[in-house]
Amino acid sequence: MRLDTDFVAWFRSVAPYVNAFRHKVFVVAFGGEVVADGKFVELVHDLNLLASLGVRLVLVHGARPQIESRLNEHNLETVYVRGMRVTDAATLQCVKESIGRVRVEIEALLSMGLPNSPMANAAIRVASGNFVTARPVGVIEGVDLMHTGEVRRVDTAAIRSRLEQGELALLSPLGYSPTGEIFNLTLENVAAEAAIALKAEKLIFLMDAGSVEEERSGCPETLLSRELTVAEGKALLKEFANGGAKLSDDVQLYLPFAMRACEGGVSRVHLISRHVDGAILQELFTHSGIGSMISQGPLQNLRDARIEDVGAILQLIAPLEADGTLVRRNRELLEMEIDRFVVVEHDRMIIGCAALYPFPDDKAGELACLIVHPDYRSGGCGDALLKNIETKARSQGSRKLFVLTTRTAHWFVERGFLETDVRELPKAKQGLYNYQRRSKVFVKQI
Repeated sequence: MRLDTDFVAWFRSVAPYVNAFRHKVFVVAFGGEVVADGKFVELVHDLNLLASLGVRLVLVHGARPQIESRLNEHNLETVYVRGMRVTDAATLQCVKESIGRVRVEIEALLSMGLPNSPMANAAIRVASGNFVTARPVGVIEGVDLMHTGEVRRVDTAAIRSRLEQGELALLSPLGYSPTGEIFNLTLENVAAEAAIALKAEKLIFLMDAGSVEEERSGCPETLLSRELTVAEGKALLKEFANGGAKLSDDVQLYLPFAMRACEGGVSRVHLISRHVDGAILQELFTHSGIGSMISQGPLQNLRDARIEDVGAILQLIAPLEADGTLVRRNRELLEMEIDRFVVVEHDRMIIGCAALYPFPDDKAGELACLIVHPDYRSGGCGDALLKNIETKARSQGSRKLFVLTTRTAHWFVERGFLETDVRELPKAKQGLYNYQRRSKVFVKQI
């Protein structure tokens, strides 16, 4: 039997995500276009896979194209104020009819059990109802939006009860008042407020644009960033308002609500393209993703290693041990020496590490096991780790830092290290030197 090593490596690479996502709440928001153009079947397959992995799903659907079509049939004019539809009594009737039809179609597609497909033997139970209490938006810019509303409260207890029973919650862009009124809501408002109320791990917006994009004068649209903090998002919107950046319509619509969700406690918000088959899976289960991710603060931080990091460090260094670049370290040794390590953590995944071994009698320190995950080697992680180790070494009284390497000599030379002889090593280290490996010795005065 041939072993497919690529498949095995990929399967192992997604394991940390599976463990991290189990029993977490994800809110997935998508417009009526996903249903109208027939792409929802593929999305259903991916949602079923997430549900089978223990993710608790809340879907928020829109119905803008269906509403527009219904209004055109009745020759009713559409008026928008700040991106919100003015909803009079006649418009509200079309809104209710359109949303009702979309919701029924979504429920039917979620009930599929197609053989030889990801939905085979699936039993997704869908819960929908009056989960959202709303209030009228009122008058904006002198215009009464009438039956257009905004979220007042989300019945989290009812939704969580359904999620804990293994059901998928489906929220429509309609809200109800305590007096029985019905309000037309925006899907982005419902999605953001539901994610905040449920303390969701992730809020995912499926949009026409592929990610956060920007167009400067004379330049075509280019990917701005796969990762944005709330502060960076606010700066981008300010630049857009001043005419310095061009954002797609979807980004203008969703980015403010993404930042609102992050400020409300949602860990991560993802803006991804609805046109890519498997977009959600690619975004959630790969290092780089395919869209843009918004978070409250920076995703990457450098810190001292903890005992619970041992497994991740072993996984990080395993390929380099296998090809002989690093000397093998077993788990027991690493656990004993974990206080010597620092790690770089990116979105709660260890992507780099380094260790410092002091030789106080010689006022020297050894830099060891400096590794950065291949996907992040161009982001300055190695330099950050080196700087941290140099700072630690100086604080311990070391005047020089040395490193033994067989494959990365140029990287250290470019950062001020000079090649020297084994005899220049501390006596204690000379006694441990492996002459079979013939590692080169480099020293840097610090």
